[in-house]
Amino acid sequence: MENPKRVCDGGDLDCGSGLLLIIKKAMDPLFAGEILEVRSRERTVADDLPAWCRMVNHEFLNSEPGDGTTRYFIRKGGKQEELEADLEAAKGYKWNVRVKAEKALKAKVHSRNHTFVVGQPADFGSKVEAPSAIDYLLGALASDLTVGFKAQASRRKIEIDQLEVSIKAGLENVLYHLEIEDEGSPRIQEIKGSFYVSSPHSEDDLEKLWENTLERSPIYQTIKQSVKIRIEFMIVY
Repeated sequence: MENPKRVCDGGDLDCGSGLLLIIKKAMDPLFAGEILEVRSRERTVADDLPAWCRMVNHEFLNSEPGDGTTRYFIRKGGKQEELEADLEAAKGYKWNVRVKAEKALKAKVHSRNHTFVVGQPADFGSKVEAPSAIDYLLGALASDLTVGFKAQASRRKIEIDQLEVSIKAGLENVLYHLEIEDEGSPRIQEIKGSFYVSSPHSEDDLEKLWENTLERSPIYQTIKQSVKIRIEFMIVY
């Protein structure tokens, strides 16, 4: 088989979470008949990538194990969807949820093929029937940073041994939210926490990865516009 003209690395991304856009961008400059090598650590790509190639008129050639990844080889077809149209469709994607009131002070959220229950914000017990909206907000922030950091690390072949995030937040005046007091604000006052990571790679590589994670995190970049966020990046040896 002839050598690939270009190589792209999707890390741990699957075909449903951005890998295909990465492939399309790498494929776009190639001429029909030239070969693209795709590297991936996600096992589902082995089934999904050949099917996608058939749909868009590329030729899936073969795959072989690589250095911690699987290498997939695709010959560019003569006719395929326009990259710009796909990128614009991705930019225009809208997330959509539907929420229905449940018994007591709970709500059920329907998001694509998942549902989850949300309880009242001001429940101070260590055990609750359902996480509150604030719990989900903090969980969304921590999860976005965790998954974003891992995804970027995988594309750069930066090995992560362990990763854990701990964050907390308080309201400026929870009593105002509860209608016990008539003055104050129910807004989140500040979000603080620590991001722990263990890796054999250099501190410089990890710190650059952390900065890029913050820069590209949709949840972090949205929340920080109105709430002070202080998350300490901690490298654990």
